[in-house]
Amino acid sequence: MLARSNDGKPETHTLTATAQEIVACRKCPRLVAWREAVAANPPRRYRGQKYWAKPVPGFGDPRARLLIIGLAPAAHGGNRTGRIFTGDRSGDWLFRALHRAGFANQPTSTGCEDGLVVRDCYITAVARCAPPQNKLLPSEINNCTPFLEREVHDLWPHLRCVVVLGRVAFAWWLRHLRGRGLAIRTTDYPFAHGAEFSFAGAPTLICSFHPSQQNTSTKRLTEPMFDSIWRRAREILDGDR
Repeated sequence: MLARSNDGKPETHTLTATAQEIVACRKCPRLVAWREAVAANPPRRYRGQKYWAKPVPGFGDPRARLLIIGLAPAAHGGNRTGRIFTGDRSGDWLFRALHRAGFANQPTSTGCEDGLVVRDCYITAVARCAPPQNKLLPSEINNCTPFLEREVHDLWPHLRCVVVLGRVAFAWWLRHLRGRGLAIRTTDYPFAHGAEFSFAGAPTLICSFHPSQQNTSTKRLTEPMFDSIWRRAREILDGDR
């Protein structure tokens, strides 16, 4: 279940090696216990299914110009299927939107063998294990940071746009840019859905609310709002040609 490129072949060696290290990680006892407990006692609708129950690597095009950063796998989504944003309602929203914008070959993501191919984008997350109540501890984010840093390092030469899904991913990206030597004060860059920021020598940043059930069921995030994010990302990439 390693990350795959557009033609279904394993990605570049470095991304593949990172994926292997992610899958083997057991650094966070709380997350290890939770992901395995969820798999051992799934809800009725998933009983009989074999859960992945390991950390979930990123996936997509190793030469992607668009990077998408989420929060973490869902307990019965990525933690079950082995692919981020796959098999849960957040993923339903994401891949419908990516398909409409031309970044995915189909609007559904149900399992690793479902034929999904993403085009010119790479999808990853701040953390690789499903957290209880979708809440991460700072130490857990820190433990996962080297994995995301390595993915970004390998993708960086091609990146032209980054879409962060939610405040945690937004904060992570700003820290990453500071680590690259950019003088960034968080107060100068307020998070808001549709906010767009440019930084010298870095990809354009677009902010989006996370397509979580909490946001979508309350209409805090609607499909037209979400579509606007991917249309703008497409405009940025098309303008770069």
